[in-house]
Amino acid sequence: MADAKKENARKFAGSVGLVTPLEGPAVSPAPPADETWQLPHGSARVYYGEGHQGMVRPVVLADGFNMGPTDFDRLWDGLENGRYPFVSELRRRGRTLVLVGFDERSESILRNSETMTAAILRTVAEQIGDARLVVGGFSMGGIVARYALAHMEAQRIDHRTAVYVSFDSPHRGAWVPVGLQAFAHYLAQTGNDTYLRQISSPASQQMLWRHLDALDGTPQESPMRREFKEQLQRLGGWPRVPRLLGVASGRGDGSGNGVRAGDKTLSCAGPLFDGTHFLAQSQGEKAEVAVLNGLLGGPHTITTSGFPELDGAPGGTLESFGIIADTLASFGERVDLVHRSVCFVPSVSAVAIRDLDQQDDLYADIDDLPPDQSELDDYMLSTSNDPHSAMTPEIAEWVLDRLPG
Repeated sequence: MADAKKENARKFAGSVGLVTPLEGPAVSPAPPADETWQLPHGSARVYYGEGHQGMVRPVVLADGFNMGPTDFDRLWDGLENGRYPFVSELRRRGRTLVLVGFDERSESILRNSETMTAAILRTVAEQIGDARLVVGGFSMGGIVARYALAHMEAQRIDHRTAVYVSFDSPHRGAWVPVGLQAFAHYLAQTGNDTYLRQISSPASQQMLWRHLDALDGTPQESPMRREFKEQLQRLGGWPRVPRLLGVASGRGDGSGNGVRAGDKTLSCAGPLFDGTHFLAQSQGEKAEVAVLNGLLGGPHTITTSGFPELDGAPGGTLESFGIIADTLASFGERVDLVHRSVCFVPSVSAVAIRDLDQQDDLYADIDDLPPDQSELDDYMLSTSNDPHSAMTPEIAEWVLDRLPG
């Protein structure tokens, strides 16, 4: 019986997704692209604007973070079949959409920026007319595009880009609860490190505000993130030619998502992880954020010191605990899920206006701040703390109204 439980735990460890369930529901296939490009470390799908038989007024957008290659069907579904038909509206306005995907989305941002650079150069070479480009991306894709454009400028390559736009991109860092990062290390003891590989991938470490490198480690800024920030700063931090736009999936008035610091978010009652529980991030020294227990040993008490209340912060949300809970339940674990979603990309990060270290900055009333405190030229914050990078009507219409003529 014990061996069967350990095998079940190992299979569970191989089934956990970080930003989406590994076995998500099927989506309808995207329509056939007008062109498909093979690029270094990736590919692109090109959809012409209505009434055109070539690349006119191009908008080049990069996919975000996950494991494995870009799923273009799922990317299309999120942009077109959610709360706003963004692709249809873009094409109705006569714009060509170039969706850029990566062979491995969790690879280094620098590596995937090579894919984005190649896509920009091919767009410039093949476009009809002299309209300048719109270039950006969703979540990590916005960071990839930011780096690619800045690097091209440093090399004096004309990217012909008028507008850069990021969709809930973590310009000042993203957040995955430290308790869940510790759980990834705990699960790796089964011999299956699927969850850990996601959290410890190059792109994840480059974006996470704090990273945990061992079950008994201290959460801190990853050396990979520090190096990436230094490389970006050597390029000037941002591209200087285009107008810089950014949208946040979170609120701008400092109102959090309702997850109270210290609340239990998820508890387990066996048969695999009896006694394991997670708590929402709180302030203070040695603040408990998780106790890990079960077949793999324990209890291991996980704490942080000097962190603000990140789980409940205003920002784009992720079903960080919901994904875990659903997967646990599918393997027969008894779970009590209190908070399905927590903050993933704080609003202050998405609009590049404050760092995440201090409680007052994290919960700043951005609507009251002078706009010139942001590193962006213009930005928009959502009226609610929506799911990370969700294409909502308010975000889509704000962006569409600011594209160049």
